[in-house]
Amino acid sequence: MKALRVHGYGEAPTLDDIAEPTLRGPHDVVVEIGGAGLCRTDLHIIEGQWAEKSGVELPYVIGHENAGWVREVGSAVSNVAAGDAVICHPLATCGLCLACRAGDDVHCESSAFPGISTDGGMAELLATNARSVVKLPAGLEPADVAALADAGLTAYHAVRKAVPLLRPGTHVVSIGAGGLGHIGVQCLVAMTAAEVTVVDRSDEALGLARDLGAHHTVRAGGDQVAEVREITGGGAQVVIDFVGENGTEADGIAMLRRAGSYFVVGYGGHVDVPTIDIISAEINVIGNLVGSYSDLVELMALAAAGRVRLHTRRYRLDDHAAAIADLSAGRVRGRAILVPGG
Repeated sequence: MKALRVHGYGEAPTLDDIAEPTLRGPHDVVVEIGGAGLCRTDLHIIEGQWAEKSGVELPYVIGHENAGWVREVGSAVSNVAAGDAVICHPLATCGLCLACRAGDDVHCESSAFPGISTDGGMAELLATNARSVVKLPAGLEPADVAALADAGLTAYHAVRKAVPLLRPGTHVVSIGAGGLGHIGVQCLVAMTAAEVTVVDRSDEALGLARDLGAHHTVRAGGDQVAEVREITGGGAQVVIDFVGENGTEADGIAMLRRAGSYFVVGYGGHVDVPTIDIISAEINVIGNLVGSYSDLVELMALAAAGRVRLHTRRYRLDDHAAAIADLSAGRVRGRAILVPGG
């Protein structure tokens, strides 16, 4: 089968012919890929930023945002069958550790992370397990929702954690309205009664945010902190930073009111806050990875109801170089999706 593999960090990945994955255990599932999302984490993987964390041996197949149709299932799989349309949770978890048993499978002690620590889905087929696959509701197509498997799930997870803080009359700020941010804005509008303010450098992204229901938009590049503090009457209860670098970290903290919470989603920068400032204002800094399996089920319900729409640009798998170049240059509105044979 065709698969996009990283052979060396700092080098462009190549489209290779490799063996098809096979069932190795009773809970295994092989998925025929209908769409695989390309995101900045993939760029960071290619650059080598994940080399030590993943421990993966090169070469390997990237792609951690995957959806498609079940090709084969192991003898003990009962939740899906061949032909079912599915989206894959980014982690293939064990189900036996304390984290899994508590429903916190994001922190499974024995998980595999296709596209990060094992072969991923930028290929014709993906090997995963029954605990990873979520059957898609009627009306959802794999290529249309693939990036919700990680980008959407991460945004949903952060918003769901913030929901108890966002009562009527409160303010929330989304820094960024791009690939993750535009999903987060929709989740905020669908799940909270807070006033939503979006900060971004792109007029196009801000226009999209308004179309998606944001109450206020602020163009970054001027004194965005002052503008946000004026809109929010002295600062927001919650700031969700979907960028996490190039100064948004400091801006996000400065946009908070006393006892506010700064949710870090994007990464690449550093949060540097004097401890006296954290204590005196009683602010919270909260990290976010990806959501749980149940988060993904809930997100698919929002998608099926039309309350979360993923803006995508499709590329054939053999056009991966163009997709990577477009994403690197900021030319992708929403999410780039690689489609095998499409």
